[in-house]
Amino acid sequence: MVLEIPRRKFVRTINSKYIYGRVPLVHTIIFLIEMAILGRLAAKFNTYYADRPVLTMMITNAVLGGIADTVAQSITAIRLAALRKAGGITKDDTMAIEIHELDRKNPLLKQDIIPDSKFLPPPFDFERLTRFMAYGFLMAPVQFKWFKFLSKAFPVTPKSGFGAALKMVAFDQLIFAPVGIATFFTVMTIAEGGGRRAVSHKLRDMYLPTLKANFMVWPLVQIINFRLMPLQFQLPFVSSVGIAWTAYLSLSNAAEEADARSAPQSPNIRLL
Repeated sequence: MVLEIPRRKFVRTINSKYIYGRVPLVHTIIFLIEMAILGRLAAKFNTYYADRPVLTMMITNAVLGGIADTVAQSITAIRLAALRKAGGITKDDTMAIEIHELDRKNPLLKQDIIPDSKFLPPPFDFERLTRFMAYGFLMAPVQFKWFKFLSKAFPVTPKSGFGAALKMVAFDQLIFAPVGIATFFTVMTIAEGGGRRAVSHKLRDMYLPTLKANFMVWPLVQIINFRLMPLQFQLPFVSSVGIAWTAYLSLSNAAEEADARSAPQSPNIRLL
């Protein structure tokens, strides 16, 4: 208890520091640490993969998931910092303007991808980062086994390479993607402390828009992945390209959580 007040003051102080008044310091430090770890993994990936392929995929996926969420939290922090300035976003703040335009022009959701809400995550949410890294860590074996199944079911040869890749993409997008998106929102909602009703609301509001966004992005990525990438590089390739996608999911999940927290609730209703 004696150390609690100084700890809170330190956390508040360091979270209020920005580089050039725009980029949050804590987010930058965490991002650089994650990139250093990723660089180490990339330098010895083949060695690690030869010894422990599944564990290597799990760690790589966790780090990439952490990078994606850090990017998402950084976008939120940059926009909030700009909005809280006197006069809001100015014409000279090009970074905040671009993020604001991304919100306004996003055709996939009716609400902003980062809504104007005081209930958005704090300057850096370590619990949220942990959830994303844990999800990437635990999902990696499932994705790895799925890619192995697809490569055996539809082997890519010099003569039938493109046709086999199209079949793999069709199976991936029509079977794995719908289940994977539902699993993501379900697991994240439960990890945040939500019950069955919260899961139902999350899927009702977010599932179809996210699935539509998935069909706009991933078929082309997966054609390149299945046609050109060796098996051991398929999951890292998808996870690398998926940094932007995972950041989108992170922002969508956080936005829906913020809306849920800001909505009035009857004291006589018990959420499951």
